[in-house]
Amino acid sequence: MTTEQVEEKVRETLRAVALDRVRAPGDLAETVVRRRSRRRYSQAAGAAVAVAAITVGAVFGFGGGGTAEHDRPARPAASPDGWKPWKSSAPGAAERGCVVEGSALYCSGSKYDVAKFDANTGERLWTVKVNREGDGPDHAFAVRDGVVYAYRNHTADKEPNGDYIGGTDLMAVDADNGKVLWTAEMPQDDRTDQAAMLIDGAVLANTPSLRTMSALDPLTGEEKWRHTWDKGIVCERAVLSGVPYLLCTQDTEEPGDTDIFRLDPATGSAEKVVTMPGRQQLVGTSGDRLVLVAAKSVGAKDLRLTTVSSSGKQASHSYRIEGEPANSDIVGDLLISVSWQGKASAYSLTTGKTLWTVPVGVKMPDKDTMTGLAAPALSASQWVVYFVGPAGDLSGLDVRTGEQVWRGHFGAGDQKPGPFFGNPPQLLLYEDVLVARNGSRIVSLLPRIGD
Repeated sequence: MTTEQVEEKVRETLRAVALDRVRAPGDLAETVVRRRSRRRYSQAAGAAVAVAAITVGAVFGFGGGGTAEHDRPARPAASPDGWKPWKSSAPGAAERGCVVEGSALYCSGSKYDVAKFDANTGERLWTVKVNREGDGPDHAFAVRDGVVYAYRNHTADKEPNGDYIGGTDLMAVDADNGKVLWTAEMPQDDRTDQAAMLIDGAVLANTPSLRTMSALDPLTGEEKWRHTWDKGIVCERAVLSGVPYLLCTQDTEEPGDTDIFRLDPATGSAEKVVTMPGRQQLVGTSGDRLVLVAAKSVGAKDLRLTTVSSSGKQASHSYRIEGEPANSDIVGDLLISVSWQGKASAYSLTTGKTLWTVPVGVKMPDKDTMTGLAAPALSASQWVVYFVGPAGDLSGLDVRTGEQVWRGHFGAGDQKPGPFFGNPPQLLLYEDVLVARNGSRIVSLLPRIGD
């Protein structure tokens, strides 16, 4: 895709997205493509194209219509051994976001591409410094077998006018000591969840070209295999149970059919699973299913959601957007969305029914700040889905009924709101413990449901 085509895609995406986290003010599209810094522009482009994708939640079978599991009482919350409530201020180390793995947090900020924290105490254990600038929207995205995977600037060099030259590396870091194990140069500054993901035995990365996905050895970065699609084709990517899938369609104005391919994680050989009529957009995964929405006209309220299993079995339901969406996420069998008016809804991907619509319980952000709302965090053991607002409000809803069963507050963050792509607050679960981040401030607490 040429620079002009990328810019037009950004304009189109920013102006309106059917299932979006954010809605752009009228002149933001032109503001984005006029920005002087090529790195900041390219990263924003990747983020903008990705706002239509619904974040993948934990896999639990809610909304399927059965009663046995739904009637099971929630067990009392229990803290991990050695954990105590803690607070941390980590300027430069956490404001871009975190992931939790085991008893550790791996965060990213303006000074450090990765910083490891003890999830029991909040103590900072090691850091990896950024190359020059670290104000992008990305953060460490995965941890497996003692290796942390993140992104970093390819170089710290500048153009003659002082702008950053641009470029992104996929980076693997030893989780024990913070040593960089290897880097792989990416063909553009896309640092979204489409750029790299874990599969069985490898890291699947969009490298070395825009139309290629390569399986990289997780310990050395060496290429195991690559799969390239034809010019004029665009492919979205997803992983089901460690197996990569591609959803490919013609890159044209007129909608065409969508081919779904399964790639062998060991060899990269491609097998067509099914051809879907029309242009389908990937919105996430639910268990062993891809979740798709058919391309609709701008502003459409009635959508068609389709789930496709790994065997190609399909099920479709109508889905109506109620209000202007600020955030939508897949949580097991549910599509949980929050409108800018502060209403949360749970929609079953299995039955096609909206199970509940209730106040979300947090103060909503100003939609002109472009931060949207953070993805919720689900505690399957307590049947609670947690939400956080930019002012530090916390709310817990019973995922079966929508009843608010807990509320809390941990203070506003230290990021000033602005008209560009801010990093919203974030919620993570460390077993039953809730980890809330707002800017560079992190709080770890144990919600007492019913208190």
